[in-house]
Amino acid sequence: MIKYKAFIASSLDGFIARSDGSIDWLTSEKYTLENNDLGYTLFMQSIDCIVMGRATFETVLQFEPYPFPMVPVFVLTHNSEYRIQSNHPISIFNGPLENLTFELEKRQFKSAYVDGGQVIQSFVSKQMLSEIILTRIPVLLGSGLPLFGNLAQDQNLKHIKTIAYANGFVQSEYHFS
Repeated sequence: MIKYKAFIASSLDGFIARSDGSIDWLTSEKYTLENNDLGYTLFMQSIDCIVMGRATFETVLQFEPYPFPMVPVFVLTHNSEYRIQSNHPISIFNGPLENLTFELEKRQFKSAYVDGGQVIQSFVSKQMLSEIILTRIPVLLGSGLPLFGNLAQDQNLKHIKTIAYANGFVQSEYHFS
């Protein structure tokens, strides 16, 4: 069975981006830790593919260089007409998440990185997310795009570990029960 994992940052007040989708506050030079990627490289070594929403994917496409040249990326969209030209392993998916699981398992993927606020919310609400590594950034945005939305029922998590970094970041790992 495939494990769905999230690795994401949020402001202290729980937002992953400004209301316009900007993450400028996250890329500030004042937060740079020399030679420390906060475990991201190790996390990426543990996954077989990436599942992300269309809006997140379009933001990632603006990064130079493209950060996932060799990792299969599945872009989730409700728009069945959505297409993308790319030299990278990118697939567009617009079906139910259960069908995505079937597709990924058919390809023998064991672990997928789930990225994007709405996509993470969908996986959480369907109780499909296995674990989350959440890094809290010491900034209050006051408004923006929340990491977690309303839930029909409580989601219980098991705390695995928490690390505090010199730049004020606090990173916690949780597994879903």
